[in-house]
Amino acid sequence: MKSITFRLCLSIFVLLAGLYCALPNIPAIGNSIINDIFPAQRINLGLDLKGGMNLTLGVDIEKALESTLSLTGQGVRERVISEGLNILRPRMTDGQLEVIVPKAGDVSKIRDIIQKWYPNLQLVAENSYNAGSSEGQSLKYVLNDMARKEAENLTLDQVVRTIRNRIDQFGVAEPDIRKQSNNQVQVQLPGLTDTSRAIQIVGQTAHLEFRLVRDDVNPNSMVLPAGTSRFPMLDKKGGHSTIILDNEVLLTGADIANARPSFDQFASAYVSLKFSPQGALAFEKITGENIKKRLAIVLDGEVYSAPVIQDRIVGGEASISGDFTTDEANDLAVVLRAGSLPAPVNILEERTVGPSLGQESINSGITASIVGALLVLGMMPLFYGFSGLVADVLLCGTLTLLFAGLSMFGATLTLPGIAGVVLTIGMAVDANVLIFERIREELRLGMSTAEAIYAGFNRASISIIDSNLTTIIAAIILYQFGTGPIRGFAITLSLGIIASIFTSVFVCRACFEWWSSKNPDKKLSV
Repeated sequence: MKSITFRLCLSIFVLLAGLYCALPNIPAIGNSIINDIFPAQRINLGLDLKGGMNLTLGVDIEKALESTLSLTGQGVRERVISEGLNILRPRMTDGQLEVIVPKAGDVSKIRDIIQKWYPNLQLVAENSYNAGSSEGQSLKYVLNDMARKEAENLTLDQVVRTIRNRIDQFGVAEPDIRKQSNNQVQVQLPGLTDTSRAIQIVGQTAHLEFRLVRDDVNPNSMVLPAGTSRFPMLDKKGGHSTIILDNEVLLTGADIANARPSFDQFASAYVSLKFSPQGALAFEKITGENIKKRLAIVLDGEVYSAPVIQDRIVGGEASISGDFTTDEANDLAVVLRAGSLPAPVNILEERTVGPSLGQESINSGITASIVGALLVLGMMPLFYGFSGLVADVLLCGTLTLLFAGLSMFGATLTLPGIAGVVLTIGMAVDANVLIFERIREELRLGMSTAEAIYAGFNRASISIIDSNLTTIIAAIILYQFGTGPIRGFAITLSLGIIASIFTSVFVCRACFEWWSSKNPDKKLSV
């Protein structure tokens, strides 16, 4: 008797706790003056219900691979120098990393060093090199197939992570950001109203690079030396100018630890940068080796400024100026602080879902849920009498626990999620049907009510748990490989199954055994 009382009290406590968590989702309660006594977690509405924006982004993987090769070239040069040999500064030419070896006798040694320390590089060409007074051997490398595939996956993962960080700072609840095939990323932003600013923040690459300026090359020259490129110089006053930079990237935005908007003595906005410890050391070394040269700050392919390096800069601080407005400086600081994208992205598709469509979907889903629930609630007493009424009460408890779970996890309810709620209504009483039919069979065999309840639950519970576990496994697979709305369905279905098992197997049994202990001579209406 003590065990029955404990299970009954535990069941009541769990159902009341679920009701406490689920009630704030009712507008009449969530928007009332008593809202403060309830938990702050709410069920979020997905893009198809709340409205918002859907973006499909294309990632320029080749640019990311070139950046990876360029940064690898710096490591190659440092490694070769540490071995007592010498090479010219590696440079990018036609998507390949070119290493110039001045002494022909050092070629085999340097080739072995690169092969040992950088097995991800594949030698594709080896030619003699002659440019003016410089002669030697040219070694050209690309990433091998395995390293290329790994770099592609890392790039897409970093794009997803960076965009998520930006959106979190932008304040959009429950964004769905996922990789897709063909180097694409899908971004869903429910409830978004300022679409133009969101596109700017999401789509802005904020790919920050530091490169040396080649003042020895005429910007108007039609033919540029190998290893150099022409870049546009930012001029918000309408002017157009170009500048010649080395292809070698000395430092990137990946080394930035913090970025914030600031103002100079003339109240002009600029962005102040703080490098990570590793980035600060690299910046100190770069400025120390290139005194009296100009260092260009390149953001998304445009040169914002190119100051002359007067001395070695320690402390790891720099700034980006460019006649910013306050909002522009703040937005740029947001994207830099959240992390620069490792490759340029292009918006391939933009769709905006209006909230009126979402409201129509909500109304249809609610109507379907109510109709389904009423049909189930009406049929159960007709077939199983008093036991059917108990099943109806437990169905309400199942839905309460389902919505409580969605609230506690801060889950997003989508249109397929509403379909999961309707499916849960049917599956919730399915377990009760199995149990009631088993109890009927035991009663026909002449068992007492208490014995029939015990046997019915023991024998039916195994089948119920097994069948529901297979459904949960399918839901997990849907969640892992599905897109946003499908994942919403999987979450709702999983929580509904767990709540259904608890109410049908645990709570219902506690209720029946308690009733049987109080009425040992009465026959159960089932």
